[in-house]
Amino acid sequence: MKLANITYSTLTNKCPRCHQGQVFKEANPYKLGKMFSLHEKCSNCELKYEREPSFFYGAMYVSYALTSGWFIVWYLIYLYFLSSFDTLYFALIVSFSILLLSPLTLRLSRLLWLNFFYGFNKKFQQQKINNK
Repeated sequence: MKLANITYSTLTNKCPRCHQGQVFKEANPYKLGKMFSLHEKCSNCELKYEREPSFFYGAMYVSYALTSGWFIVWYLIYLYFLSSFDTLYFALIVSFSILLLSPLTLRLSRLLWLNFFYGFNKKFQQQKINNK
């Protein structure tokens, strides 16, 4: 059940604690000017997203793991389906795809990093409803 909560929160850009408020101000990760814009806190449970200055530096490790995963997937595709491709062309394709996926990787890594520290709690999900 915890994995389902983490997956839901990460893929829908929702607060990890209440699954109600948005974490990023812009829903589209490819609006590059607003790629790093986070809300200061959740609009529902008032969870402060950045616990301390430089809190999201740890998300770089998650981003590294995700990017390594992309490379592994590409390598397996190359190994089993594209082995006749020239290595230089393959390296260019992989580099270009990693570049295209980097805004999405950044967003996923920050959302996963938040989920490492905050777990879903039904008490906070109902908070806004009960306060009305």
